[in-house]
Amino acid sequence: MRVAVVGGGVIGLAIAWRCAGRGLDVTVYDAGGGRASDVAAGMLAVTGEANPGEEALRQLMRISAGRWPAFAAGLGVDVGYRDEGTLLVALTGDDLHEVRRLCARTGLDPVTADELRDREPLLSPRIRGGAYAPADRQVDPRRVLDALRGLVPVERRAVDDLSTLDADRIVVAAGVGTAALTGLPVRPVKGQTVRLRSDGTIRHVIRGWARGRHVYLVPRADGELVVGATEEERGLDTSVTAGGLLDLLRPAAELVPAVAEYPVCEVLAGLRPGTPDNAPLLGEWKDGVVVAAGHHRNGVLLAPVTADAIAELVATGVTPDEIKPFGATREVRCA
Repeated sequence: MRVAVVGGGVIGLAIAWRCAGRGLDVTVYDAGGGRASDVAAGMLAVTGEANPGEEALRQLMRISAGRWPAFAAGLGVDVGYRDEGTLLVALTGDDLHEVRRLCARTGLDPVTADELRDREPLLSPRIRGGAYAPADRQVDPRRVLDALRGLVPVERRAVDDLSTLDADRIVVAAGVGTAALTGLPVRPVKGQTVRLRSDGTIRHVIRGWARGRHVYLVPRADGELVVGATEEERGLDTSVTAGGLLDLLRPAAELVPAVAEYPVCEVLAGLRPGTPDNAPLLGEWKDGVVVAAGHHRNGVLLAPVTADAIAELVATGVTPDEIKPFGATREVRCA
């Protein structure tokens, strides 16, 4: 079976890898650039991304998080998978109320500010408290992309019309480009990030609330510190703005004052593929065409379960139970 995968982000490449593992003849088509995966911080945040009313999505996230250790090991190289867990940190009393609401939804126990600083001494002395989420981990998406590109053939060209592809089955995993190819409700949600060069002291992912603003800090083993990310409805605009950087660096420095002294290495903006109900579109779209798109903030986290399920659907024609609630042709309502 010849399979064409449109889209060379983490979702498309992971699907292609799993399809190739089933003996299918796979080619990925990708024009290069503009992928959300290139900008993503790589948090595997089952707890931190738990939103009210999204129980089915959270279950899918839990399944995928459980598969990440084997998925990372199967790539054969170090992709920065880390399991120190995540600190949820509140600066003010109102921020602490938000963290405690999250704890109530997810079963976490609140911890004191002193307990948080025992884990991360660089946290501000002004923080009020928070929680520790041991199941929320991280991976480096850029390393994952590099590893996957070495495992599957990628043809560098844009696909503007699915009818031009000579394949038995087509998988559309084109992120925000999925809308133009299929007409499905996938929209761009802009996210700006800043990469800093730290001294490597920070060990845990820090998800913080500072005067009502949400920010995360993701440390890499090599000292890179990713600060992100804004969430903006700006169409296809990918410009980096002063306001966006302020929205990230101001709360980050309030939570971890040392951030103000770290050199800036890179600033980027990317486009997350969002859907009206914040859940991905996974499954058969029409005869011979399968869709895997709309992962919004959770593309990296959901890559293993998406790849496994879509590869099974392509190879056997059977839709796995775990993705049935997220069918590509389902009636999508706003969350």
